[in-house]
Parts: sequence; structure tokens; C-alpha cells
Amino acid sequence: MSRKQKRMLIRIMVCAVGLLGLQCVPKEVFDQLNGVLFPQAGRLVRLCLYLLDYLVIGHDILRKAFRGIRNGQVFDENFLMAVATLGALALAIYENGDYVEAIAVMLFYQVGEWFQSYAVGKSRRNIGQLMDIRPDYANIQRDGTLERVDPDEVAVGTVIVVQPGEKVPIDGIVVEGTSALNTSALTGESLPRDVKTGDEIISGCINLTGVLKIQTTREFGESTVSKILDLVENASSRKSRSEDFISKFARVYTPAVCGGALALALLPPLVRLALLGAAPQWGVWIYRALTFLVISCPCALVISIPLSFFAGIGGASKAGILVKGSNYLETLSRTGTVVFDKTGTLTQGVFELSGIHHSQIERERLVEHAALAESASSHPISKSLQRAYGKDIDRSRVENVQEISGNGVLAVVDGHQVACGNQRLMDRLGVQVIPCHHVGTLIHMAIDGEYAGHILISDVLKPTAQEAVEALRTAGVTRTVMLTGDARPVAEQVARQLGIQEVYSELLPGDKVEKVEGLLLDCEKQGRKLAFVGDGINDAPVLSRADIGIAMGAMGSDAAIEAADVVLMDDDPRKIAKAIRISRKCLGIVRQNIIFAIGVKVLCLLLGAVGMANMWLAIFADVGVMVLAVLNAIRALFVEKL
Repeated sequence: MSRKQKRMLIRIMVCAVGLLGLQCVPKEVFDQLNGVLFPQAGRLVRLCLYLLDYLVIGHDILRKAFRGIRNGQVFDENFLMAVATLGALALAIYENGDYVEAIAVMLFYQVGEWFQSYAVGKSRRNIGQLMDIRPDYANIQRDGTLERVDPDEVAVGTVIVVQPGEKVPIDGIVVEGTSALNTSALTGESLPRDVKTGDEIISGCINLTGVLKIQTTREFGESTVSKILDLVENASSRKSRSEDFISKFARVYTPAVCGGALALALLPPLVRLALLGAAPQWGVWIYRALTFLVISCPCALVISIPLSFFAGIGGASKAGILVKGSNYLETLSRTGTVVFDKTGTLTQGVFELSGIHHSQIERERLVEHAALAESASSHPISKSLQRAYGKDIDRSRVENVQEISGNGVLAVVDGHQVACGNQRLMDRLGVQVIPCHHVGTLIHMAIDGEYAGHILISDVLKPTAQEAVEALRTAGVTRTVMLTGDARPVAEQVARQLGIQEVYSELLPGDKVEKVEGLLLDCEKQGRKLAFVGDGINDAPVLSRADIGIAMGAMGSDAAIEAADVVLMDDDPRKIAKAIRISRKCLGIVRQNIIFAIGVKVLCLLLGAVGMANMWLAIFADVGVMVLAVLNAIRALFVEKL
């Protein structure tokens, strides 16, 4: 909770306690003070105490309303609240009546504002602070030692050294060394990329195995990692946000009721005086105008609408869906197109053995030989083979391990020559392979120079992914799209399996943003909204640019979670459709409250204008409607059966 939220909470509590305390003191107690100093001393003391309580909770609203008037932006919700509550205070002073309503209205309004501020402020942080792809340093070799320098200080053409586990700080060309790179943070590519001397390399990826010497081809400010950070910042500034309903409503409602109250106070007396020659009855018409203002107080709207959204956010949270603000719920309800990232969103993002084909020996033995041969490697594929073996690795059974970069591994296992790698390794050994029609990463095996079969490694689909896509269609989503940095065959196979209508593959972060820009134009023509679902750091710019960004929270990167507007806490893609249904239920309740509250207000305002409404009706139009609207708003909490 921020300092500002804590201060607001203290003000709310002080005001509530003060109001309850004043209500416990009968008016007669104050009347006993009359005549002690001057005739109306008790009444003045009572008024001052209530005014003090009112200023505790409402001074900031009054200040904002005054600032809006001074800046020419008069008719906003602050002005509306100030006029309504000050009007109620004026009417209470005129009658020596009850000041509770004016204070309670302001108190309830501030409670709603605090809830909304807390819900948004708790979940959203500065994106830039969590963008951990930004490298902290670059290594430059000087006098036989590595010296860490700021990446901004590295000139084009400088040779930098990147050790295993470090991030590549600047784009360049490998001049010495071989390694595997984890590029998933940038491209979404699930398979690590092997690099060797002469290969181009982009900043932001992580060096997994060998030491690399890289000659920089760009300054840090122009490198890939900097461009991604810039994309996030620019996308955030261009991202559309639904304007708060009360602000839009107040632009019409506030000047209308204020003008109506002023006309009610001035025109009838002047007409009576000028045309009828009768007494103007200023007191009667000013009283009606003040009653008109009390009736016009938008308590039901300013409380029930934020509460409806807050209840919707609370209900979604119970379902494992974190929505970062009411405006995102409103946008989500209008979603017509859902765009997916692949790796970690529709797939599990972890390599697993998905098949063993054409094995010339027992399948278990083939996996055992592969795991033993790869036991010295830290490559993710090697780790997946060791997990598939599922037993402790006995290194004494393995001898003469030779890792051939970009090809695979040669080793002697239990006295047998084992080759484990891709087709290039088999060609190098003169072993004829049997092709595979499945999509994934193939690990060909040869034992003692004879082909022994191949193992298929793939990033498997999430078990609920297909059901999630079908649920979106049921929820009224008319278009599903997949964007990924993966190779085309892999991407197309995933799209076919899940029933996704469109797929774009081999994309970098900038390409994804460009694709989303085009899809946004199509959605705008249809009057619908676009949601993007992703989990990687590379998805942060697209999450920010989409109308609504949805991040897979449990396994997603911090940057993606912070850039997103909705976070699925358990990474279940079925929750996307559930989130849309929750938002639509919430917006339905909001519309019901709007129609009910405005309808009753208009009717009571008309009755008040002709003198048929007294303060009891005014209280019903304000407090009664508010209570009914709040009870309706609470229904948004119940989302279990959606």
C-alpha cells in the first residue's frame, strides 16, 4: 500500500469515527449552549464540528474542483461531488437540519476511490524497473583480465567477452568461440540457438555453454535490447484506455442539473414578479433548488459503479485472474480477437521426450544410451534426455566424450561407440538416417556405427490449450491468431492441433508489434477490441500495445506481467474465456445500475422541480437508490459458475 493510500485510509477512518460520534450527540445538547456566548452559539458549534468532519474527507475534492474551474475544466466528477455535497450542507444550514448526508456522500465516494486506487496500485509497478533483459555490464579484455564496463561506453567494433550464464549486452558478430544461446526472452523460440564464429548475435539473449568473443556492430542505444525497452515505453504511451464512466457522464449531467437548479432558483420568482406582479417567494424556490441539488447527488452512481467493477475484479481474483483496473474489465468485455504467443502460453515451455521412432533396440535402452552420452552437457535438450531416463547417471559408464558444436555428442557407453545428435552428425559419420514426419527436435542415435533410431523432443502443448481455444469461440471471440518466434512447421502444427485460425511464425518482437498494429486496425473497423496473451519478456511490447494484454502469471516473466493488464495466476489458458465472461457480467451489472439510477433520478428531479418532492423523496432518490444499486453490484463477486 502506498503512502497516499495509507493517508486516504486514515482520513476515511477519522471521518467515519467523527461522523458516528457526532450522530451519538443529540441536537439538544448543542442547543443548551445557545445564549452562553451569543444566541446561536450551540448551532454554530454543531455546524463547525460537522464542517470539520466534512473537510477531513472532502478537502481534496474541493481543491480539485476549484482547480478544474480555474483551468476551464469545470464539469468533472469532482465538481459534481463538490456542488452536490455543498448544496446538501447549505440546505441543512438553512433548515438547521441534518448534515450527515453531505458528509456520508463524500465519505462513500472516497471509499470507492480508495478501493479502486488500491486495486490498481498494488498490482501495477513501473515496467522499466522489472525489465531484466537490460544488461548491467559488458566484459572487455584488457591486459589479460576481464574488465566490466557500462554497455553505453562500448564503441562499435569493440570485442567483448560473454561468459556462460551472462546476457549478451550488445549486438555483434562472434569472432571466437561456440555456444548455445537461450533466445526465448527475445524471439519466443523454445529451442536454444547454436552459434559459432562468424554468426550474428543479438543482445538480450543468454549465453548457456561456451565463452564467446563478440565484435560489436552497434552502439548499446541502437541494440536489440534497447529497442525492446523503447517499444515497451512507447507502446505504453500509445495504449488506449477506457475513460472513466463518471467523468463522461458528469460532462452532461453536471452542467444540466446545475443549470436546472439555478434556473429553478431564479426563473420562477422573476416570472412571478415580472409577469404576475406577485411576490417572488425567493425562499420557496431556493429551497426547491437546493432540494433539486440534493436529489441530483449521484451517490448511487459514484458508489455502485466503482463497486461493481471492484466486485468484478474481486470475483476474478478468486478465480485466479488478476485484473489491474476497472477500465481493463470494460475493454475486456468487448474483445473480438484474441492473439496468442506460443511458447509458455499454449505450450508448456519445457522440452520433453514426445516420441521414439524406428528404434532398433529396446526403447528404454535407447533413451539410456542417449542420457549417458549427453550426461556431461548442460544443454536444455541434454537435460530433457536425462529427465526422460529418470535414473541417476553413472558417469563411470561413459568415456571419451566428444562434443561437436552444432552436431551432437560422441561417447563410449558401456564399451559401445554411441553417437547422439542431429542429421549433420549422422552424415559426418556416414550413417543413413530414417526421416521423421513429426514436427519437433530430432535426436538421431547410432550405436557402433549402426543407426539405432531417433528420439523426438518437443515443447508439448498445455493439456487445456485446445479447450481454451474452443471456450473462446463459445464466449463470442470471432478471430484467433498465433504469433511466435518459432520455426514455421512447428507453429503451423500447433495452430492445426488447437484450431487457431491464423498463424505468423519466425517473428522478432518488432515484427510482433507490427502484426498487432495491423490486427488492431481490423478490430477498430469492427468496433471490437484485441487481446494479446503472452508470457515472455519479448511479449511485453505487444502486451502493452494491445487493447488488453493478458500475461501467464505463474511462469511468465516479470516484464510481461507488469506490461499486461490481466494476469492469469495459474497459467491456465482456459481462464481467458472466463475472464471475458466475468467482464461481461460485470458490465451488464454496471449498465443495470446506470439505467436504474439515472431513471429514478430523472423522475425525482422532475417531481422536485414542480414541488412534489420533499426531503424524504430526496433521500430515497439518493440513499435508497444507492443501497439497491450496491446490492446489485455485489452480484459481480459471484463468478464460480461462469
